Amino acid sequence: MRKTLKHVLLSVLAVLLLLLLAIKLWLGAEFTTTAKILLNTISGYSIASPSQQQIDQRFKVPPGFRATVYASDLGKARMLAMSTAGDLLVSQPRLGSVTLLRRDSNHDGLPDGRSVLLQGLTRPHGLQLLNGWLYVAESQQIGRIAFDERLGEVQGQYQVLITGLSDSGNHWTKSLRAGADGWIYVSSGSSCNVCVEDDKQRAAISRFNSNDDHPKLALFASGLRNSVGMDWSPWQQALYATDNGRDLLGDDYPPCELNRIEQGGFYGWPYINGFADLDPDFGAGQQHLLATAISPVHGFRAHNAPLGMRFIDGRDWPAQYHKTALVALHGSWNRSTRDGYKVVSLHWQPNGKLLERDFMTGFLASDSAQPQGESVIGRPVDIAQGSDGAVYISDDYSGTIFKVTYSEEDAVASSNRVAAKPVASSNPVTVELQQQGATVFKHYDCGSCHDPRHARANRPVRPLKDLASRYNSASLQEFFLSPTPPMPLYPLSEQQRQALAAYLLNNP
Repeated sequence: MRKTLKHVLLSVLAVLLLLLLAIKLWLGAEFTTTAKILLNTISGYSIASPSQQQIDQRFKVPPGFRATVYASDLGKARMLAMSTAGDLLVSQPRLGSVTLLRRDSNHDGLPDGRSVLLQGLTRPHGLQLLNGWLYVAESQQIGRIAFDERLGEVQGQYQVLITGLSDSGNHWTKSLRAGADGWIYVSSGSSCNVCVEDDKQRAAISRFNSNDDHPKLALFASGLRNSVGMDWSPWQQALYATDNGRDLLGDDYPPCELNRIEQGGFYGWPYINGFADLDPDFGAGQQHLLATAISPVHGFRAHNAPLGMRFIDGRDWPAQYHKTALVALHGSWNRSTRDGYKVVSLHWQPNGKLLERDFMTGFLASDSAQPQGESVIGRPVDIAQGSDGAVYISDDYSGTIFKVTYSEEDAVASSNRVAAKPVASSNPVTVELQQQGATVFKHYDCGSCHDPRHARANRPVRPLKDLASRYNSASLQEFFLSPTPPMPLYPLSEQQRQALAAYLLNNP
């Protein structure tokens, strides 16, 4: 037995070394950070938490908000749950633990202590507090234990409720979210990059009745490759879930997704990607599914890996956050250029459209050559909000919990600083500006979707026709800030938006 185990470990080590060597040849100077990210994913390796000085220098949040380190040295910190008393619970799958960060009663910006609530679990991930119980989704089962939210303590024995969950292959995590109907919803990712699952519980969202003493898991929605984050919109009571698109189809395809989850709904995977695009490997002969498969309500950029999401209570925030969800983009590990590594806000508009905006950036340096240390210093995972409106963000790369607060005084100060800056005049449409736009168009490989001469075989062509009859420069630049899916939201500067609009409108 020991000899077999030794051989297995040696084989795994050999494969890992070969993989790292291949990545080194592919990425060159970027190898070190990518190797660390892979080690984080595989083994739970983590880097040190950033200092407050690093946060102040390289992190950006909207005017009026401030980001600080709330807790550090938590290992591979993943999902969060906030108690009614203000204690923050954190799952740590690699440690087999659930840790409680005690409420900040002395208002020094830090938890008043920490304690391990549960240990010895099998890769605990999803957490849910409901009716005096703490529910925990381990990789192969779901259990619960009595939890006194006032005292911040567990009581009695841990009870296993549901067993037999599959955790083989990829995407072994299970996430939990309770509904107002008393059911608890369970997401389970696929066992593979792309395949037809034999186990219907994989690549799906199921649910069980929390009022049953011996609950059974029932399938709720399917065709969801890896929906880690789920939450209910407070104004609709509709369930939304993030979903990670498949790999190995290039840097920019397919998009990751936000889906509105309906009972019995099928969301396409593995046959359909994104917005009704048949998969090049599994889509042949599956055209009939296009009539019933549900498309996303929003598309994230490919390989951004959206994980946790949370609809926020924005009553004490600016008006634009009153119908908003925050989403943690864990970041790419398989793109030639890194992308994601930030928290974004999704804003529901009166016409039903969603706008995506950056909320917290800086986990990925905009220029890895800057003297800021690592180009990647964090990978956000989940989001929770306290009764005081503060937002907490977990990071499983540095083992950190960040706290983001809003202050009207800070917002006024930021507004005054912006008002003091001279306003630049708009650029005239020049040949040089159009050439800059052509460079932007080429840099983001826009032709792979919009130019038949450069289109890829695995995606449909959407020619850009008669743009000047539908847009002027200002409206087209506004479109770039909130593009219609499946077009990704690219991180274009104001100058780049002006240049790209000039190029597209003057080169039909």
